[in-house]
Amino acid sequence: MSKAESGHRAAVTASFLGWTLDAFDFFIVVFTLTAIAKEFHKTDAQLALTITVTLAFRPIGALIFGLLADRYGRKLPLIIDLIFFSVVEVLCGFSHSYLSFIVLRALFGIGMGGEWGVGASLAMEKAPSKHRGLMSGLLQEGYAMGYLLAAIAYFVIFPRWGWRPMFFIGGLPALLAIFVRLRVEESEVWQRTRHADWGSLGKSIVSHWKLFLYLTVLMAGMSFASHGTQDMYPTFLQRDWGFTPQRRAMLVAFSMVGAIAGGLTFGHISDRIGRRKAIVIALGLAITVIPVWAFSPTLAGLIAGAFAMQFMVQGAWGVIPAHINELSPDNVRGFLPGFAYQCGVLIASSVVYIEAIFAARTSYAYSMALTAVTVFTIAGTVAWLGREKHGVIFGESA
Repeated sequence: MSKAESGHRAAVTASFLGWTLDAFDFFIVVFTLTAIAKEFHKTDAQLALTITVTLAFRPIGALIFGLLADRYGRKLPLIIDLIFFSVVEVLCGFSHSYLSFIVLRALFGIGMGGEWGVGASLAMEKAPSKHRGLMSGLLQEGYAMGYLLAAIAYFVIFPRWGWRPMFFIGGLPALLAIFVRLRVEESEVWQRTRHADWGSLGKSIVSHWKLFLYLTVLMAGMSFASHGTQDMYPTFLQRDWGFTPQRRAMLVAFSMVGAIAGGLTFGHISDRIGRRKAIVIALGLAITVIPVWAFSPTLAGLIAGAFAMQFMVQGAWGVIPAHINELSPDNVRGFLPGFAYQCGVLIASSVVYIEAIFAARTSYAYSMALTAVTVFTIAGTVAWLGREKHGVIFGESA
């Protein structure tokens, strides 16, 4: 194996595992929402608000760690971020009030917001351009893998020991920081295009404000699509179907297998047909799945709908790391894609709270179905109206 191949594999592995563990920590709350609400004497909607807070604080992390990544390199900010959100996650397990829990979830949001942008820029800059879409799908589906692992942990741990020990497992990303420190090399693209001072970095960021606005709108649509179909899904299974914790965990885990397969499939397809077309096809197919996903009268239909929905939604998402990093200029790639992504998440952060409120008046099935058809249409339209730089060679601006 050549040094280049070893370098890009280590970078993609580190970024994939970082996003996996980040998502694992995030989805613990999704699975244990009703149990935590009961212990703190709160409603589903009030606990769903803690998820909204986590999402809303992610732009702060993207801002801080993204700026550091463009000024000082990708490695050090990634290491600091991994340690930070690991410590916060463990502290969540010691929360004894709703107030302390929501404050810690806000801090976790800062750490979660910082990881993706830094990790994605590092991985995409290291990956070979001809396989960037496939590597993009692998990286992004670390999110689905984290959801799957959270489902397994919920299945094994929650029935025996409750929700708190699940947060203690969230300290594992701190160990990944050691791997990054020892095995991952700094981005050569950053080394060739780095800024001499903060002033030049600021001017570069401001000069690309139009691109930033477009990416933010695109990522808002994509975030509505993913969080609108994932975050309240375990609650939907409990409230509308009466699923036990074990059955919820099993079905969600199965749907995440579909998500991983979809991300890799459409990421690979995007290397051949282009980024925008792959995203639009995936979201268009997702719309056709909504009836069986939300309203299936049989268990078999429910299972098939869960798998197919996440195959399509995360198929579209699998293209995103490559797409928005290709659109971003070399000298602001550590900051711009990640910050735009998290600003989009901020816009979409209300979706879980809105779904919970609407579901209280109708059902989770109607609430999530209406959300899905709306946001899939919007996100697909925004993606199609934008531009792309499929297969661009990073570092040419140097």
